[in-house]
Amino acid sequence: MMRTTPSALAWFQLALLLSFVIFTILPLVQMTAISFIVTLPRPGVTVGDATLRNFVHIINDPALRAAFGNSIAYVLINIGLTIPVALPAAYAFARLSFVGDKHLFFSFIALRITPPVVLTLPIFQLFSTLGIVNSVFGIALAHTLFNLPVSIWILQGFIASVPKEMDEAAFLDGYSRPRFIWKILLPQIAPGIAVTAFFCFMFSWVEVVFARILTTTNGKPISMALSAMFGFQTDIGLVMAFTLASMLPGAVLLFAMRNHLSRGFKVGQI
Repeated sequence: MMRTTPSALAWFQLALLLSFVIFTILPLVQMTAISFIVTLPRPGVTVGDATLRNFVHIINDPALRAAFGNSIAYVLINIGLTIPVALPAAYAFARLSFVGDKHLFFSFIALRITPPVVLTLPIFQLFSTLGIVNSVFGIALAHTLFNLPVSIWILQGFIASVPKEMDEAAFLDGYSRPRFIWKILLPQIAPGIAVTAFFCFMFSWVEVVFARILTTTNGKPISMALSAMFGFQTDIGLVMAFTLASMLPGAVLLFAMRNHLSRGFKVGQI
């Protein structure tokens, strides 16, 4: 039998890695290239010319600017509501024992794996009664309802990794439970909070089901604005430019939180 030498195996692994990188990056390179090209006839330019007009159009179009603002608002409201609510719930599941705690915890997870479209009708009826349909806050609240279960699950894992002796020592030193959580526990689970915020961002930034059902004129996010750009004559260059611009906030967030995220994925084992 032929034996594979270590050098041959290393070259094979390198080839696989390069193939994966090329396969992953090639669509992004193509999208970036098309975003700087004229793809529809316009006065003063020819199809195929290099241009910045696609990005200028995004800046000058009120609907596209509003879509960016709405998506950012969704993310900020979603994170601002989800983490303060999920944190005490996660602490309770990680540190306290009560009747039905495991059943309740798994019921939250079951709610999260429910397809969003199944709950759109009852959520629409409830939000109509409350008068928050077709509003930024209504969409953000719907996102929060779906992000809470997974946020509780993530934070519960991080809190459970903190030794209970730390709680006991803090209580002996006179700390109350809220003060212990604020002063001691939060710095310990900062990577977990970063991971939770990242998941909330991903859901709110690309979600389209609730945005389509709960908005008619106001509060349309990036996903809806991008969908509306396709028609009989689609400006592919503008679509690619808008798609590329919509990826920038996520890239900035990843870069800014890279240290917390890397530690969070290691500690939480997500």
